[in-house]
Amino acid sequence: MAELSIRKANETDIPQLYDLMVQYIVGFYQKPQPNEGNLKDLIRHLIAHTETGLQFVAEKEGELVGFATLYFTFSTLQVKKAAILNDLFVAAEARGYKVGEQLFETCLSYIRENDFAYMTWETARDNLVAQGLYNKMGGKQSEWIVYEIE
Repeated sequence: MAELSIRKANETDIPQLYDLMVQYIVGFYQKPQPNEGNLKDLIRHLIAHTETGLQFVAEKEGELVGFATLYFTFSTLQVKKAAILNDLFVAAEARGYKVGEQLFETCLSYIRENDFAYMTWETARDNLVAQGLYNKMGGKQSEWIVYEIE
């Protein structure tokens, strides 16, 4: 694989990042097609308002091949900012080249360099590939039980 660069997303990335996010939402998670305007607005929001979160992109030969999204919150217990790794996705053709590892490492470096309390993330119980990556990267399953409601 040609040289890969990981960097923060910017305005020029919006068309390609949108396409990758659709692959992630529709192709990988089998969710309905998102509204194009709404999804592009989310990308623009993260680019313009880095206090709420940010996206890193993996680029190879001018093409985006992956992304990671961090959203920011706070830890009352540690009285510091905390990060939620909400998305980590690598396009099918770029898998097997450690792109996911590099995106994860970039997110981890960012939270450590900016004195965040921690970074959390979730993955589906049946996503054994992701679990393998997270275990390899030193992640450990939390003692907390995750709930959700719609």
